[in-house]
Amino acid sequence: MAVELCLYLDGILDVDESTKPLGIFVAYTIAWKERKVSLTGDPYEDDVDRLLDYVKSRYRIEELKNDPIVRAYRDFYWRIGIDPTKTRPASEALVRRALRGSFPRINPVVDAGNIASAETMVPIGLYDLNRATPPFKITMSRGGEVFRPIGGEEETLREGIPILVDSKGIVMHIYPHRDSVETMIRDETTEIIIVGAGVPNVPRDLVVKAVNRVAELLEKIGWNWCRDTVVKPST
Repeated sequence: MAVELCLYLDGILDVDESTKPLGIFVAYTIAWKERKVSLTGDPYEDDVDRLLDYVKSRYRIEELKNDPIVRAYRDFYWRIGIDPTKTRPASEALVRRALRGSFPRINPVVDAGNIASAETMVPIGLYDLNRATPPFKITMSRGGEVFRPIGGEEETLREGIPILVDSKGIVMHIYPHRDSVETMIRDETTEIIIVGAGVPNVPRDLVVKAVNRVAELLEKIGWNWCRDTVVKPST
């Protein structure tokens, strides 16, 4: 199915007009496991080592909040009612861990997303296409939607929250910081949509770069992708 979706890539995700006041935009592509690769070691060892060296040369923890990309996501969090000093943007949290000399390792697919996110400071969502049904839409919650977060209890959403939903109404993501257990990446996942979360004052080409970087890292473990990345809305 994933290969076929590449033919219709432009039409499988939309950003609803209701989100326009927030300035939300996304970049996305499709990737799938093409062949089994025998991993004798860590496929991303060199990438993580380079990442740790990079963030330590570029950032200081006490000054991280002043980085323009970090600032853009923090400002967006304030706009949607989240205190970013208590709930940090995922990309910033990853860089903070890297500055302390560690980096989370979960499974090769999630790791690829985390590495790309820390390199670019762009939050990235990965969703299992065997558990989510396109087309997808980023819209504002109407109130009453059920959300089952990773590592948390089921919630009923209030009105006016930016969310990513599939065609069956599953809330896959609260934009741009929480994912659902229903469409999360598992060890058996073989087809995914990669979504880079854009907000005002973040360059579109940086969000595209983040998505493409995930796809490039996945190639190391036998995955393929559409070789094209779509940005929505287009302007």
